[in-house]
Amino acid sequence: MECGLVQTALNGLVEDLREPQRKLKRALNDAKENGMSVGDDGSVTYPAAKGLDGEEVPGGTVRGRAHDLFEERTRPTTPTMPNAGRFEVGVNPKKRLAEDISAVVLGALDDARRVDDQYVRTLSKLTAERGLKVGNAQWADARSDRKAVHKVAGDDYEKGDIPRGKSPEENVEWWKGLSADERDAYVSLYPASIGALDGLPAEVRDSANRVVLQEEQARTAEALAKHLDREPDRYRSVSVKGEAVRVESSEWREWEEERKRLGELDKGMKAIENRFDQTGMSGLPEAYLLGFDTKNLGHAIIANGNPDTADHTAVFVPGTGSRLGDVEKDINRMSDLWRESTREVPGQSVATITWIGYDAPQSAIPIVDGDLVPEATFVSYAKEGSSKLTSFMEGLQVSQGGPDAGHTTVIGHSYGTTVVGDAAYRKNLATDDIVAIASPGMLAPHARDLATGTDHTWSMAAPLTDDVVPLAGKVARLGGFGFDVPTWNGIPYGIGFNQHVPSDESFGANRLATDSKDHSGYWDEDSVSMKNQTYITVGKYGKVENG
Repeated sequence: MECGLVQTALNGLVEDLREPQRKLKRALNDAKENGMSVGDDGSVTYPAAKGLDGEEVPGGTVRGRAHDLFEERTRPTTPTMPNAGRFEVGVNPKKRLAEDISAVVLGALDDARRVDDQYVRTLSKLTAERGLKVGNAQWADARSDRKAVHKVAGDDYEKGDIPRGKSPEENVEWWKGLSADERDAYVSLYPASIGALDGLPAEVRDSANRVVLQEEQARTAEALAKHLDREPDRYRSVSVKGEAVRVESSEWREWEEERKRLGELDKGMKAIENRFDQTGMSGLPEAYLLGFDTKNLGHAIIANGNPDTADHTAVFVPGTGSRLGDVEKDINRMSDLWRESTREVPGQSVATITWIGYDAPQSAIPIVDGDLVPEATFVSYAKEGSSKLTSFMEGLQVSQGGPDAGHTTVIGHSYGTTVVGDAAYRKNLATDDIVAIASPGMLAPHARDLATGTDHTWSMAAPLTDDVVPLAGKVARLGGFGFDVPTWNGIPYGIGFNQHVPSDESFGANRLATDSKDHSGYWDEDSVSMKNQTYITVGKYGKVENG
């Protein structure tokens, strides 16, 4: 990070020196063309010349202007002489030019010194401790360092130049139009903005987002430490019917909520760091942080392997309760799927991605945990998340090189399938296969209405006795309505408009076998559920076990 800021600062110094350098070179050329020489101190020596009266006037040396322009313009002269009002009789006409040249030289050098002094102050701040240990204090300081560099060099790299709200194709077009130095500068000055741009190469996004992660870890640790020092008294005494009773104070409850929030963010960031540390263990590939922020409950997109170059890529969209603080289990699920899939296709490359890129509902459907107004009954979370998923998948396709560059699967779990369904229902989700696991509904009446159609839409759900979420989704009306004649084991029933979830035979998806005993057991090691996900991820449809 510091090296990137040093490079950006030095490039800014080069740009800021161009104007005084241009003035200096022009002045030196003017001196040469007029037979003058410029000394190291900025003085200019001019040759002898004929004065206005035709007499030979000796040359001389000047440094700067001997008088101001007003005095020069009003100096008495002989009215009949040419150029009256500018020169005196007997004065070398090149003297004034020499003064002007000297003034430009000295002014250019003064400008250069001011620029240099400004950058010296900035560069002197860009220091790091000796050794490889970089702690929170250094990362906290990096943010102020970035502000310092932006102050002196930011005019050439404005945040407003970075695409916002553009398509992944437009993002890539902007990125390709930058020089290598310009790319480095934008990553150094605006890592969060660059790391969030769909379509950019995975290595670029990872480099930027790791800086954001480290800085947020430092900021959160500092905020948590200060917060713990400000703990209010938990209980206060109130009088109830004349007796003193201890009750929990509202101030403490607010303090405790913030403590939990900061603690959760810290927990999630440590889980991501832990995945980085696992690279190479049990064959796990390099991890790529394709997205990260701590807004609301936090978001993270973590890949096992480089998806830009992978033959097979699986993107996992978790459901209710997913957030940065709970990211570890979702990272582990995709790490396990990577191992299984890689073993299945030796010689081919696989990437598996945990996508927590949306604000997921945090309370479940009433039948699951008894919430009075559960967030998972609202479609708004899916509507807001689906556009972000669509952009990410489109960006992934762009960075891979097009729709035919590799095989891609989107795996949704629980409410995550509702997000996937809303994106795929619009027919613009860039994926070859969709796997809906324990889906409460995909907001679509039939698999044929999705981007992947009936042949490449897959469903997996444990029996109602083990997983009630599909049924609860119907209660919450997260499925899709359609007029049909649904069947159960070939027996028609309920002719008319019916609501369908992916695990219904009437939905039209390929139903997969599963041996999960609850709502979260679909990734158990050596399970039928995991094997089926593996076969679809690597495109071995013939090995899939139907349910």
